[in-house]
Amino acid sequence: MSLVERQDMMNEDSVVWTGGMGTASDYLALLKPRVMSLVIFTAFVGLMLAPGTLHPVLAGVAILCIAVGAGASGALNMWYDADIDEVMSRTKKRPIPAGKVTREEAFTFGMTLSIGSVLLLGLMVNWFAGAFLAFTIFFYVVIYTMWLKRSTPQNIVIGGAAGAFPPMVGWASVTGSISLESFILFLIIFMWTPPHFWALALFKSGDYRAAGVPMLPVVAGETNTRHQILLYSVFLAPIGVAPYFLGFASPVYGVASALLGLAFVALAVDVWRKREGDVARTATVRLFKFSIFYLFMLFALLLGESLVAGVLA
Repeated sequence: MSLVERQDMMNEDSVVWTGGMGTASDYLALLKPRVMSLVIFTAFVGLMLAPGTLHPVLAGVAILCIAVGAGASGALNMWYDADIDEVMSRTKKRPIPAGKVTREEAFTFGMTLSIGSVLLLGLMVNWFAGAFLAFTIFFYVVIYTMWLKRSTPQNIVIGGAAGAFPPMVGWASVTGSISLESFILFLIIFMWTPPHFWALALFKSGDYRAAGVPMLPVVAGETNTRHQILLYSVFLAPIGVAPYFLGFASPVYGVASALLGLAFVALAVDVWRKREGDVARTATVRLFKFSIFYLFMLFALLLGESLVAGVLA
């Protein structure tokens, strides 16, 4: 290697990267697309179940705004949590700790999308839904990310409300209000969130401990976490059946949701019983994966019944 080539390499190594090089895929990653997909789905179900009608174009605008608002929340979450994302194996490849996007870029991106999604939803659909979306973003970024996540092991319990609001925002987009039915949709996700995330936290507790995040297994121990998972699962099962009892779902949904709830509780019992070694890890992973299937199936059944009712009307 020549002296000139060696000098060029030294100069390249000494360059301090200051941003502006993030690709479209990097900015897409800031939106947390997997989380966004769940938000879109549950918001769409809330919109479809709501009484009344909304022009298809406005319905599309509403779902787009809710999706963008959720993505904006994810970007602002990554902006604030860049320090702990760098420590955790699950998050260290995110755009900011990976050096692809700066914190300042992520903040600007998130704030721009937040303001734009709220204003568009308010102007095009209705201001109640716009205000509700603004509150949802505020709750996730400020209440959960900035306050609860680093201060209390109940972070997921209280902060989980942010992920449970989308079906209510979808409902409000049609009706300009909320109702008992939309609250039940909220409550299903709200009660589902703790066992879902605590199952993840059980086999990722080392990450949270290294990052200093007071997740329940780190603060209260794995045994207590297993008790809490079982408790919330027992409460969740009947709430999942509530749409049938309240009359906005059919007996088919009632039977299916009851069976899914029993399976959820059975897996939670398995997590409670198996506390050491590979069998314990397998049990927690199985519950975590099934919890995703459980929530998807409940909302898919509700959506399917809504579509069938619309065809037959």
